[in-house]
Amino acid sequence: MNYIAAMPAGGMESDRVRGGIAVGVIISILGVLAILFPFVTGLSLSMLLGALLVVGAIVHVGHAFSAGSFWGALWQVLLGILYGIAGISFMANPVVGLTTLTILAIAFFFVDGIVEIGWAIAGRDNRGWIWLLGSGTISLLLAGMLWIGFPATAVWAVGVLFGVNVLVTGLSLIGLGMESRRAAREEAPAGERGREA
Repeated sequence: MNYIAAMPAGGMESDRVRGGIAVGVIISILGVLAILFPFVTGLSLSMLLGALLVVGAIVHVGHAFSAGSFWGALWQVLLGILYGIAGISFMANPVVGLTTLTILAIAFFFVDGIVEIGWAIAGRDNRGWIWLLGSGTISLLLAGMLWIGFPATAVWAVGVLFGVNVLVTGLSLIGLGMESRRAAREEAPAGERGREA
């Protein structure tokens, strides 16, 4: 007999919610660890990026053999060499990669801040535009803070930002699971509610 088919729909839903909450807890813990050890996290991300670039280099060089023309093959090989040099340098000296990632983070926050502030000013007629303005201002301040402290900020910035992102993702998964559980309890008949308790 198929256990999944025999299981009541509510039980499968409950297991899915519990699984989502468990995943959220694990992701949150990883986020906290990334925040506590930002340098190690940053170096790991730098090495991962280097490995991805090396894989990209292999793909480009491999694709050169299937290019229809000499110039197409040449450009693929040149791109492969560029990717390979960048990837190997990131893996051989992850601190260089960490510095590069920090510069990219500064550029991202700067552009994001400008766009959000412009969007907020353009949409002042809409309710909630002040939140967009606040978000853009925070992005600009963060870009300025990272730039003023550069290169010292490279030691912690990428790791902390990645950790905060992962932590927020984990907490949102936990919150989503709790809301799903609460909604399921409110929709369940009184008899089933008593059984769940």
